[in-house]
Amino acid sequence: MPKKKKETEPKANASLIKDADEAEVKVEEAPEIPKEELAKMAEAESLDSDLEEKKKKLLEKAVKLREKIEKTETESLKEQIKAKKKADMLIPLEEYVKAGIYLGTRVVTPDMRPFVYRRRADGLAIFNTDLIDEKLKEGIEFLSKFNAKDIILVCKRQAGWKPAQMFSEVTGIRVFTKKYPAGILTNTTLPNFFENELTVVSDHWLDKNALNDTLRVNKKVLMICDTNNFSKGADKVMIGNNKSAKSLGIIFYLLAKGYCKAKGIQTEIPDLDFWTGDRE
Repeated sequence: MPKKKKETEPKANASLIKDADEAEVKVEEAPEIPKEELAKMAEAESLDSDLEEKKKKLLEKAVKLREKIEKTETESLKEQIKAKKKADMLIPLEEYVKAGIYLGTRVVTPDMRPFVYRRRADGLAIFNTDLIDEKLKEGIEFLSKFNAKDIILVCKRQAGWKPAQMFSEVTGIRVFTKKYPAGILTNTTLPNFFENELTVVSDHWLDKNALNDTLRVNKKVLMICDTNNFSKGADKVMIGNNKSAKSLGIIFYLLAKGYCKAKGIQTEIPDLDFWTGDRE
């Protein structure tokens, strides 16, 4: 007598589905649904206004929660970065602002445009103070690669004469202020001819003779650039207001201080007020 085939038992496992009210319902394995009917059901589910509304509310809640978290984290991170930047600056930000080192001119060259972040109502371009500090650090590092006897600093602008002379006294670097004798770097027949390795130029417009002589003999150039300057020919650029005594005072003070520290020069450096003219 042939054995009876075992009847197929329904599967014991059931799916658990949570509806909008979080209720759990056991669902028996559904019979196979014709393809056309399944397509209609799928479309109906997609067009279910209640379902869309529930999804919309859920997404809105998720977005609000994410924005709250991101805003908190972003603001906190911004404050941390701002505090770190201030702590890492060569001098307090307030000193840069006080000296007006961030004030440019109405003319902005293509070379300087990347360092300008806005214009004032009167048309003056404004330097980014973070970039001013960063470029000064780079300038100090570059300057410190050379020995004092191989460097000259040129500053024909009268506003910079006093801090430039103090810079020379502190560092031992030769400085030309009122006049730069043309040809002293290029004409070997001149009695005052000498060779240098680096020329620090305060303004390429006023100090163009020194810049051109330096480029002719293929020596290095460290240049202070305002918004109306071109940086062509410079191996390293420092940015900032190169028109005012206070601003040039800060620049020469930081260069002198950084150079002496890097070279281990033991000398007394007057405080910042002396360089900016706030204290004679």
